[in-house]
Amino acid sequence: MKDVSVTYSSGVDALEHIHLKINDGDFAFVVGASGAGKSTLIRLLLKEIDATSGVITVNGYQLNTLKKKQIPELRRTIGIVFQDFRLISTMTVYENIAFVMRVIDSPVKLIRKRVPYVMSLVGLQDKANAYPNELSGGEMQRVAIARALVNDPKLIIADEPTGNIDPELSYEIVELLRTINMQGTTVLMVTHDHELVKRFGGRIINITGGQVVYDDIMEGTADEI
Repeated sequence: MKDVSVTYSSGVDALEHIHLKINDGDFAFVVGASGAGKSTLIRLLLKEIDATSGVITVNGYQLNTLKKKQIPELRRTIGIVFQDFRLISTMTVYENIAFVMRVIDSPVKLIRKRVPYVMSLVGLQDKANAYPNELSGGEMQRVAIARALVNDPKLIIADEPTGNIDPELSYEIVELLRTINMQGTTVLMVTHDHELVKRFGGRIINITGGQVVYDDIMEGTADEI
């Protein structure tokens, strides 16, 4: 993002002159209070909204000049993990994960190979036939992560992925995202949980009042234990 600003039609300046570079293979926390501009940042990266000014490039796509028909192509390079899981209640764990491959017409053979693989990555190989209402919050979030990962995206954006689960499970979810990151996937995790950020450390990007006020590497307390 080069000198990116977003002003909504209401006159609210959501982001002001943002300069931000996330490198391939980075794991970065994006922190900030409610209303700081974190959601606007995500919506920009997904091309749900356009910047008022500035230049944005995501996974090789220049968003300012991206044609409407290319947006699905861009989004296939990004995996999203939501706070509220967004699982389909009438589908099993396996079907929820396979669904995002079917949507893009992946070959059946690839689906049968890839889905069990990502399920084992997130530790859910025993839950293939379970429905979302039979899972704990932590397990549902693991399904959401597997679903984000199944199409082998370059970038995973995790939007408050620990917001609806217990603190102990939160650590597990971040550990899982870090493991995925170590295998080469770039991870951007948006959170307001400062305890979590303090514990894990790493690259911290703090957005306050629509501006990046801090972008640096911080030691995690977990490293001291």
